Amino acid sequence: MRQAEFERRYASLWDSFGQWLENRGKRRKKGEPEPEGLSAAQVPGVFRAICSHLALARDRQYSPFLVDHLNRLVLDGHQVFYGASTSWFSAPWRFLAIEFPQTVRAERQLVWLAALLFFGPLIGLTIAIQFFPGLASLLLSPTDMGQMETMYRPEADRLGMRDSSTNVMMFGFYIWNNVRIGFQTFAGGILLGLGSIFFLLFNGLYIGAVLGYLQQIGLGEQIWSFVAAHSGLELLAIVISGAAGLKLGAALLSPGRRSRRLALVENAKVALKLMLGAALMFVAAAIVEAFFSPLNLPDPRPKYAVGIILWVLLLAYFWRAGGPRAAR
Repeated sequence: MRQAEFERRYASLWDSFGQWLENRGKRRKKGEPEPEGLSAAQVPGVFRAICSHLALARDRQYSPFLVDHLNRLVLDGHQVFYGASTSWFSAPWRFLAIEFPQTVRAERQLVWLAALLFFGPLIGLTIAIQFFPGLASLLLSPTDMGQMETMYRPEADRLGMRDSSTNVMMFGFYIWNNVRIGFQTFAGGILLGLGSIFFLLFNGLYIGAVLGYLQQIGLGEQIWSFVAAHSGLELLAIVISGAAGLKLGAALLSPGRRSRRLALVENAKVALKLMLGAALMFVAAAIVEAFFSPLNLPDPRPKYAVGIILWVLLLAYFWRAGGPRAAR
């Protein structure tokens, strides 16, 4: 079945379900009649049908805009049917356990693009500096280099710490720095996605310059043992922030059959979910970075082990958490 016929046949059903979702959030005055549309008895069957339509749309490779629209209906419906709870803890738990990983998987194309824009320059420059050391000076000033050599010297009591800094002070600094990077990368998406692309590339290059420079001058063990534990949380949060920004840019560049205003509103709902999850990851990364990563252990292998375990858990979380449907 062609997409046009598919939409013609089922669009009214999708609109009815969307209207039902919208009406659920509106308060009615006492005695006011139920709004017209789907009845309570019809809703479960319609929801199951839309889940089937989403699977068909993906399998037949219909337009990303149609798949995205159906995915939003399914996610919102799932929230209504399976997310209700009187416990104050249920909402954040549901977001972390179900909605956030599901949203990341649903936007996996943008996540992969953001990962390429970020990790490509990071890995490439880290390697390139080992052969061409002068490349580091393109992004790092002599003052930056001197500070880093001091912060990651082998005899330092705590790695990555300035002389006057405490763990708590560094925690505050890392929170501010992580939130700044994440917000810039996300908000840049409003500039047709170009701002997000710029900040992904720039941060990838800058981190690559730091890693490459310290490795090249013989401080590799110190910097790698410092970043190992928190790298998964922080770097993936940057990627997800970038994907959120690209989602905003996509609404303006390619709104499809929607107006740009409607596309931006709909895409912003998804982008904000991504950013909320990324913000929580940034906070978790700052905790690890401030209180565990600075430890200058005689043997760095325990820190490497923690880093590997966190990377595996995070990748498994985004691949499987929130339901049996994994990213394909």
